[in-house]
This record gives sequence, structure tokens and C-alpha cells, in this order.
Amino acid sequence: MKKFVVTALFALVALIGAAIPGHAELTRLADNVYAYVGAQDASPANSFAANAGIVIGRDGILVVDTLISAKEGERFLADIRKVSDKPIKYVVNTHTHLDHAFGNCVFARQGAVIVSHQADRALLEKIGAATLKNIGNYGMTPAAMVGTEIVYPALTFSERMTIDLGGETVELIRTAPSHTPGSLVVYLPAKKLLFSGDILFTDFHPYLADSDLPGWTKTLDDLLAMDVERIVPGHGPLSTKKDLREMKAYLLLFDAKARELAAGSQDAEAIAAELKKALPKRTLAEWMIPTNLKARYLRRQ
Repeated sequence: MKKFVVTALFALVALIGAAIPGHAELTRLADNVYAYVGAQDASPANSFAANAGIVIGRDGILVVDTLISAKEGERFLADIRKVSDKPIKYVVNTHTHLDHAFGNCVFARQGAVIVSHQADRALLEKIGAATLKNIGNYGMTPAAMVGTEIVYPALTFSERMTIDLGGETVELIRTAPSHTPGSLVVYLPAKKLLFSGDILFTDFHPYLADSDLPGWTKTLDDLLAMDVERIVPGHGPLSTKKDLREMKAYLLLFDAKARELAAGSQDAEAIAAELKKALPKRTLAEWMIPTNLKARYLRRQ
């Protein structure tokens, strides 16, 4: 079913997104923290508007996610070098979907240690090679993926991991399966700043196909209990706890309404239209609504 879903719909979004200009700038969030946030070009070649960032310590740099390809990873690396020439010590994959982890190869060549939760290393081992081989199903061309290689995380953990960059402590936390089995957050307690990965989508319809919805809502509750003021979501603008609450409400509403509608019909187009009316308005990735329906709620036609 998943192959059917991505083949049709990612090809569609490639055409839609191609008309939207502009990359996000690498924005300074603190003296030593920068991120891409709020890109409006959600096309595949622009990593579906995925966010990524860096934390700079006395001893080196930690990179949070690596975008969709070697080409995108090289663009990110060039932007990093505009603000720091320190060695890149670590890359943390908040999860290993292609738009957040297929640029790993660029940073591995810099000598960085790739880190993820153990469950998402297993996910990348399961789907990474096939995804790259069939990249056209995701709206990407072979030319756009030149130089891209799958690089698996070399260091994994189960619940928590702390990295000392020298003058900056970074905490990696995973509480439950959520957006993916091993989705994690990158927390800077001294800054009250969080990189959430795709546990949070802000003003952007989320991708639900690999998710555990009860675990996702639990994880959102855990994030709401943390001492956090600013959040870099996986997609969308710089966010706050308000956006976490709205994300939880969106997930619960989508699940309840999709189940209700799918019980009476298998017409994806009609159900998607009804869901669009019921869901809160989000600016980007409306095509995710039928994608999620076909992946989770409808029988294969």
C-alpha cells in the first residue's frame, strides 16, 4: 500500500512544490544555535521544507538532521561554514525519513558520528536502500540525488543520551514510538530550546503513515511538561508549546474523523474533502490528507 501511496502523491507534490520559490535561511536562534525554520517551498527537491540546525560548542558542532540528499546536505554544510569553522563532531537524526537523513553522507565524510534512536536505525536499514533506489516515487530525480548514499547511524541509544560539546550540554530524549518508532527530540536545557523533529509539524499537515498515534500523543504530553520556550519543529516556523497542543488536537481529530468516515465509505477523494473541512487550516502539504488516509484507514483499492 505504501508504494502505491507515495508513487501517485509525491509525484503530484513535486509538480505543486516546484512552483514555490525560496529556501529558508540558516537563522540564528542563540549565540551558538542556528536553524532552518519556516521554509515555504515544500517541494521534494527542497527536502519537503524540512528544518535542520546546528549547536556549536567549544569543542565542535552538533548537526540536527541533514535534509534529503547529498546536494541539499552540501548546501547545508556551506551555510554552516559561513558561521563556524569548528569540526563537525556529531549528527543527530531526529528520525530517519529521507527528508531528514539522506544528507548524512555529506557529514559522515566530514568525520561526524551519526546518532539516532536504535529503532530508527532499524527503520533506515529496512527502507533506506529501497527508498533511494525508487526515489522517483518520492518526487525526486536521479540527477537530484547524485552523490547520495545511505549512511546508517553509528551510535544509537534507547531512552536518553547526553552529549557535552564543551560549554553546551545537549540531551537526546525519546519517550515512546511516535512519528516513527524512534523519533527523538534534541533539548538544550540551558537555552530552553528544543528541536522536535517531526514530532511537531507547525502550519503543515503531518505525515502519519509510520506513526504510533497513542505514543505520539503521549510524547507531546511529555514535551508540554518540559521547561521549553522555543521549538524548532520538523516542518514549519519557530514554535511554542501552543503548537504542541494544537498538534495533539490535530492528531486526535484526524484519527477520530478518518475512522468515522472510513467506516461508511472507501472513496478516498470524498473522505479527504470531508476531512479537509473538519481539520484546522494548515498552509502547507494539504496533499498529506489523502496520503495518510490511504496509508492508514482505507483498504487497498
